[in-house]
Amino acid sequence: MKKVMVVACGSYMDSGYGCPGEWRCLKAAALGDGKFEEESQVVSMVKCQCPGRSTVANIGMAIKLAEIKPDAIYLSSCMANAKPDCPYSTAEEKAQMIEGKTGIKVVLGTHNYA
Repeated sequence: MKKVMVVACGSYMDSGYGCPGEWRCLKAAALGDGKFEEESQVVSMVKCQCPGRSTVANIGMAIKLAEIKPDAIYLSSCMANAKPDCPYSTAEEKAQMIEGKTGIKVVLGTHNYA
């Protein structure tokens, strides 16, 4: 089974916009829905906190503490499709930074649930 990490928007999650704790991302991973090509095990989840300066370091720490290197890192749909957009960086910029530091493929988005 593919092992994945999910990075979610802390501002979105904390605001209670219908997805506290990103249960939709977890459901999509478990079922292989949305951007997940197969049923996947979420081995870690990182919350991006504004302005996002510590996100890449937190990802590295999550990998170290979990002692499991994910096969892919998914930026949650609330990060990849944010409206309004993140004022600090685009999802593409975040993905590039994460891939550059970890060498792990980053996928933009997790699910298509409304």
